Amino acid sequence: MFQKILIANRGEIAVRIIRACREMGIKSVAVYSEADRDALHTLLADEAICIGPAASSESYLDMERILSACEAMKADAVHPGFGFLSENARFAELCEKCRIAFIGPSAEVISRMGNKAEARKTMEKAGVPVVPGSKEACHTAAEGLETAKEIGFPVMIKASSGGGGKGMRISRAEADFEANFQNAQMESIKGFSDDAMYIERYVEKPRHIEFQILADRHGNVVHLGERDCSIQRRHQKVLEESPSPAISRELRERMGQTAVRAAKAAGYENAGTIEFLLDAGKNFYFMEMNTRIQVEHPVTEAVTDLDLIKEQIRIAAGMPLSVRQEDICISGHAIECRINAENPEKNFMPCPGIITDIHLPGGRGVRVDTAIYNNYKIPPNYDSMLLKLIVHDKDRDSAIAKMRSALGELVIEGVITNLDFQYDIVNDPDFQKGEFDTDFIPVHFPEICK
Repeated sequence: MFQKILIANRGEIAVRIIRACREMGIKSVAVYSEADRDALHTLLADEAICIGPAASSESYLDMERILSACEAMKADAVHPGFGFLSENARFAELCEKCRIAFIGPSAEVISRMGNKAEARKTMEKAGVPVVPGSKEACHTAAEGLETAKEIGFPVMIKASSGGGGKGMRISRAEADFEANFQNAQMESIKGFSDDAMYIERYVEKPRHIEFQILADRHGNVVHLGERDCSIQRRHQKVLEESPSPAISRELRERMGQTAVRAAKAAGYENAGTIEFLLDAGKNFYFMEMNTRIQVEHPVTEAVTDLDLIKEQIRIAAGMPLSVRQEDICISGHAIECRINAENPEKNFMPCPGIITDIHLPGGRGVRVDTAIYNNYKIPPNYDSMLLKLIVHDKDRDSAIAKMRSALGELVIEGVITNLDFQYDIVNDPDFQKGEFDTDFIPVHFPEICK
């Protein structure tokens, strides 16, 4: 087992990993930018080291500085969390060359599954259903248009190396294709330094269903059930739940087996997520694989009673999975709301500032993952997420009631948040009935999606 783990991240996920390390008897090292000198992850870790100024490019995204910090602090492993360098194949490769364990899959797997065209080929070869789409990446609007005509409109234009909703546009006809392609490509170049684009058939009104998998180096692969991530805006998730109200036990078994087959085909090791689109006819299609821990992993932890961060660490240390597929039982229902410092009425504009007062809800089945505290100054340089509010209860109706209560108790003053917006979502009759798809927010809240 590792003696010391450096967490190459910040915010609530860094705090989450530090706590897991502490419980496992492993020393933790926090890296922080100058803007995060007083951040909670900096204060909680056993050791902390500054790696540069506020700009991510000069701190949390600077591989050389992070690896130098590993050497200086004598860390024998790195946990990348999510975002930043978590899906950067070059960083995973450099860790390996420096003989520092990367708590995640190999650089080769990250590279292959991070490229949508390559991931698609891998899944097709394994017999995993995929949405009709381009066989190769497109670099010009003209190339993309020819592919779109072959597939048939509407189509989804995606950054081949993208993620998190960036570099994505829907084109419904030939007339709007070029503008959408160029806009998506510009976003891809800016966000991922890659102009390669991928075209696929747009599945109308799908549900976004993802399966959590764990895989060790001994050939064991299991799935931990699904998460429904259909409540999203501009392809970014807002609320997640497990299990999905749209999935029957039989469909869960089929999709879960497919997810395991997909992970094996990728030669995957560690925690990962297989993402599917589920259409109205209950047909499912592989969308992409996330080669890291997900923001929404706590809902899976709630319904399986497993600690995914600890499993990640054990797997990276060469230990076998602590569970077999037959040991995994989905119990009750869990919901997660992402509370962000943003203004839903102004196109979800980020609202950094100082937390002047905070009260966190509690009670049985209520969990809060956060890194904020009273008088904490939210820097404008990073993601606007303040906390994740997770509830767990015996069934979906009970979980919704508990989330409504928890949202009503949560107080964050000093900055504008999306708290009221989340409250409106869980009180919506269609959400409560489980009747929704990825168009839920634009259909039910058109006034904030102009």
